[in-house]
Amino acid sequence: MKVKFLGAAGTVTGSCHLVETAAARFAIDCGMHQGNETIERRNLDTTVYDPRNINFFILTHAHIDHSGLLPRMVKTGFSGKIYCTPPTRDLLGIMLEDSAHIQEMEAEWASRKSRRHGGRPVEALYSRADALAATALLTPVPYGQPFSPAPGITAVYHDAGHILGSAFIELTLDGDGTRTRMLFSGDLGRPDQLLVNDPSKPVEADYLFLEGTYGDRDHKNVADSREELAEAIRRSYERGGKVIIPAFAVERTQELLFCLHLLLKEGRIPADMPVFVDSPLAIKATEIFKRNPAYLDDETRAYFDRGEDPLSLPNLRFTLSTDQSREINELPGSAIVIAASGMCNAGRIKHHLRHNLWRPEASVVFVGFQAMGTPGRKIVDGAKKIRILGEEVAVNARIFTIGGFSSHAGQSQILTWLSHFKVNHPQVFLVHGEQKALDTLAGLIRQRFGVKVRIPQYLEEYTLTPGVEPVVSVDEEKAHPHIDWEVLFAEMDGRLSRMRGRTKTLAERPVEEQAEMRQRLLALDRELLELLSEM
Repeated sequence: MKVKFLGAAGTVTGSCHLVETAAARFAIDCGMHQGNETIERRNLDTTVYDPRNINFFILTHAHIDHSGLLPRMVKTGFSGKIYCTPPTRDLLGIMLEDSAHIQEMEAEWASRKSRRHGGRPVEALYSRADALAATALLTPVPYGQPFSPAPGITAVYHDAGHILGSAFIELTLDGDGTRTRMLFSGDLGRPDQLLVNDPSKPVEADYLFLEGTYGDRDHKNVADSREELAEAIRRSYERGGKVIIPAFAVERTQELLFCLHLLLKEGRIPADMPVFVDSPLAIKATEIFKRNPAYLDDETRAYFDRGEDPLSLPNLRFTLSTDQSREINELPGSAIVIAASGMCNAGRIKHHLRHNLWRPEASVVFVGFQAMGTPGRKIVDGAKKIRILGEEVAVNARIFTIGGFSSHAGQSQILTWLSHFKVNHPQVFLVHGEQKALDTLAGLIRQRFGVKVRIPQYLEEYTLTPGVEPVVSVDEEKAHPHIDWEVLFAEMDGRLSRMRGRTKTLAERPVEEQAEMRQRLLALDRELLELLSEM
């Protein structure tokens, strides 16, 4: 049996673990890679997946970093079943189409830019037709119901407590008189969060593929986190500014609405402050949450049973159109604006940041993980300026980072979940985390449980045989393309030298042209200074 890590290996996006047995070749999840340009370029190369020869996918949940490449797989030859829970099917029905719309819009924008320079049109990663073809392959299976996607393979979904319909996957592989048990955690939720149940206890396994997003830290106390959110809201209300909250459309937006509902009932935030959910996807997702009460926790169902909607507020306004979205930034005074994407790398949130990030009276509240290379991560890490929609914007707003709203288990919660294994602890493969978090968590697991822990890297393939040390192989050139820094800098030095050699010619040009060239060179100089500060 082989397992190849096509994403979420040393990073937090692009989750996809390709499993090859004598019976089938299949994958757990198929997420989109998000972050800097190098990471996102991985979305284009489907040769490492070989979609035509994947028999089926088993999804843990609907988030795009676990599902967003499915239309690309269909576009490039995949035609098998995609297993998921019923709420995941409902959510993907809107999420994949929304993602496809974004891909088409970005391709259209890039094509216009390319044509202006005499280049070729840019093809979208996938289209809405590809998204619809992918959703047609979704095959829902409830929690706790065993299913057999191929001979000798049995799978069971268990509640992961992360978002609506999220699951960890129990796999049993039978063949040649042997039985191998595998457990894929997907994204493991934190206990006691609003809306969803706590994660189910793990079942026994020989191999565990465990997420470690927050492996190096615990979350803030929930009560403290809610008070910090209330503080951010009160601060901007008193100053007449807006509270901008980048939030994923699924789960985080709904949890925020629930939290605001509670804060308003307790009189801890202004009653007359408008709240905008500026995301058509989040609006549709909220309705799906309401249509799936069986997958919500007892506390949430109790609200609905007594006729109280915890996902509603008196001053709540849903904005569907782009015109309505623009009007928010023309509205005088304070308001709470919840918009996607959660990492600020796409969607309407970019426009709200451009209009508000430079305002001292504004507050920007981060309530989720910010991956390396994303605009959100740069802001959280203390950037003084950030480029948004081609414009440099100063970061003058008050920045709040509130970890208590995370739907991921923190370090202690992961270790507690692991403690429920009753017999021999499994061999552990840590995925879905940045290297520092994974290294920290690996050390704690080894120390506390005395088990083998491995941290696979991008495109590493492990050959697994029970009782035998895994054999590891990797295509180094694809996984870690070589960058010849000396050649790159030499080429840049050569161009700069040639420009110096043309100074006399430049000085003979009209003054207007010289001024324009100077401005362009100063812009390049600022870019170089920014790069230098990050090195």
